[in-house]
Amino acid sequence: MLKKHLKNQKGLTLIELLAVIVILGIIAAIAVPSIGSLIDNTKKDAHIANAQQMINAAKLAKAQNAKIGNEDTNYTMTELVSAGFLEEMPKSPGKAGLYDGAASLVDVSAESPSDYTVTLKSVDEKPVVYVPALTASELDRDDVVLN
Repeated sequence: MLKKHLKNQKGLTLIELLAVIVILGIIAAIAVPSIGSLIDNTKKDAHIANAQQMINAAKLAKAQNAKIGNEDTNYTMTELVSAGFLEEMPKSPGKAGLYDGAASLVDVSAESPSDYTVTLKSVDEKPVVYVPALTASELDRDDVVLN
């Protein structure tokens, strides 16, 4: 009876094990690139949210007629933070570094005071423009640059 029990072993053959490993490899090959693009889209959305936050702070500063810089049509990130319209300097998402507070700014159009154009730049050896000069309605993931 013991011999019969030992001969009736059930388990995975080498072929079955290889098939499972190949299937897991195919799934991983499909999942990894899609997760990478999802992370990039999240970082771009964070840059857009920071840009919209700066536009809202500039609108508040303009509504209060705050002369926080040389002109009231140009608000840098540093000026908005020091005047209290932004609570703190927004963090750049990912490992991209910090925003350049002096170069990241919101411009108010002289022709149309309701048009606010925002630019976000990095503080790196080679500065990167994350969000080029675009109005709030034009902000889109395709325009955001990641380094």
